[in-house]
Amino acid sequence: MRRRLGRPLTGEEIQLWSHVARTVRPFSGRSLPAPPQAGAEPEIAPALPGEALLPSSRQAGPASPPKPALAPLVPLERRTLTALRRGTQSLEAVLDLHGLRQSQAHDRLRGFLMQEQQRGARLVLVITGKGAAGMAMAGDERGVLKRMVPHWLRMADLRPVVLGFEDAAHQHGGAGAIYVRLRRLKDHGP
Repeated sequence: MRRRLGRPLTGEEIQLWSHVARTVRPFSGRSLPAPPQAGAEPEIAPALPGEALLPSSRQAGPASPPKPALAPLVPLERRTLTALRRGTQSLEAVLDLHGLRQSQAHDRLRGFLMQEQQRGARLVLVITGKGAAGMAMAGDERGVLKRMVPHWLRMADLRPVVLGFEDAAHQHGGAGAIYVRLRRLKDHGP
């Protein structure tokens, strides 16, 4: 049973909980907790070894449903990569992140990928740069965007947008660029 802190249980909530609690069989050696009183705080039941302290009314309740798994990332198909290398398949959009700070680059990357997905694009190129030696200033690392962009593409907020990604072919920037395959929106069909 979940309740907000600072708000007492209503009579309807107590009645509902009592109905649910009657259908639950307690662990061996335990008994069902007494129904909570209107306006009363739930008691804390003693925990078993390895079990967190929870309000007693929550221990007997049904478990919450598991969180949905993040959509998996898949590598680009070999046929697509070959077509890109040969120049028989073109890219639908390009984003160049050269010269941007991490926060700017992350915001721009998110906006670009979402916009291109809305537009119906399926394959885009993100240029990160290789991080030239000698260009690092005090406190900056060499190739920060090259390292961070793949990490951002794996994050939960972009998982509904990004299907997969791979390092680009030499003619598209090589190690300083990434091909990104975008997921189709449900509106655009399968």
